[in-house]
Amino acid sequence: MAVTHLPAGNVARERRELLRAALGRMRRVTGLPVTFGGEVPAGGRGVRLTEFAGTRTDVLAGLVINAGNGLGGRVLVAARPASVDDYAADARISHEYDKPVTIEGLRAIGAVPVVVSESVVGVLYGGTREPLPLGGRVLDAMNQVATRLGVELTVRAEVERRVAELITKTTREAPAVPGSEELREARAELLVIAEEITDPALRQRLQAICHRLTPAGDRCPPANPLSPRELEVLALIAEGCGNAEAGRRLGLGPETVKSYLSNAMRKLGTHSRTETVVVARRAGFLP
Repeated sequence: MAVTHLPAGNVARERRELLRAALGRMRRVTGLPVTFGGEVPAGGRGVRLTEFAGTRTDVLAGLVINAGNGLGGRVLVAARPASVDDYAADARISHEYDKPVTIEGLRAIGAVPVVVSESVVGVLYGGTREPLPLGGRVLDAMNQVATRLGVELTVRAEVERRVAELITKTTREAPAVPGSEELREARAELLVIAEEITDPALRQRLQAICHRLTPAGDRCPPANPLSPRELEVLALIAEGCGNAEAGRRLGLGPETVKSYLSNAMRKLGTHSRTETVVVARRAGFLP
């Protein structure tokens, strides 16, 4: 399977957010204390580690894992999940990255590929600080998270490509007619894609894009499933408040704030605080 990089454009920030959210999901579903990962940068044949959860040092930040080297390099080339029970002692991998891995204190590590259009675009890792077998169940759970991320990135890349084509065509053929037939067809096509997506958060984001492509006079605001109190909680979370601080400002207990946040996540189909705020903003529910 080929190693490639995702197309450049204004989706770079969204990719980082999706990667960060995926690592959070992986940590929750596997129970692994450390997760990290990165994408294949433009023009590169290795993975640059950029996102981390549970690490104690910054020694892995920015590290480039070259194709074929170490555990991640094997996964990058083979496009299959792999794991080691004790990284530094495992004879099946090369050991170019032993020093940063040892400094971070990682022993057992699993790695799974993120695939878009049959090409590996990134690698997700999960690990522990004890030498032990991760087991097939843990690797399967990691791979499910990576598969979901691949679907999300595929949708993002396809939407970006179609919107870019639309902008180019309408600029060339009808720059002063935002409600042209081409634009209407593009909106309809994006709505069809949205209906085919089973993930409610992805569907919501695509519908928000369609809303932005609709001429102002034809727009109906997207339905907001959030209650006023849930919006208040999300607004404070977006400012960086924790549950206790948000509760103090709203006159609520931390557990009540947590309950409102959980309800908002359920309604928007999200899995983390950050992802919930991002989805709510893109849908126009938050400023």
